[in-house]
Amino acid sequence: MKQEQMSPIDVVRAFNAAWNAHDLEAVLALVSDDCVYDSSRSATPAGRIVGRDALRAAWSPGFAAPSGTFSFDEPIGSDQHVAQPWTYERPNGPPVRGVDLFRVEAGLLAEKSGYVKVG
Repeated sequence: MKQEQMSPIDVVRAFNAAWNAHDLEAVLALVSDDCVYDSSRSATPAGRIVGRDALRAAWSPGFAAPSGTFSFDEPIGSDQHVAQPWTYERPNGPPVRGVDLFRVEAGLLAEKSGYVKVG
């Protein structure tokens, strides 16, 4: 199946698999040129990173030295939108729970907003 024919949930699942495989090129192949990423932990003042090149620059250090893995609950999708609950297992510390909200257009992630459970 061609990427643009994949369901939004399948696009998110492919993104998650590439992320856990620490395959930055495969991850970036699944985002649009102008993808918007809102992170709860971004180094940018507004927490927003825009564009594939900016995402590459922001994510490269983490992919070069991976330190944990994500497990994913069943995603919830509707039309272009997918909610993906996750747990991040880190080597030194308790697991972190969160959810990512995605918007998918033409088989590519156009927007990703991350939220982390606090407390």
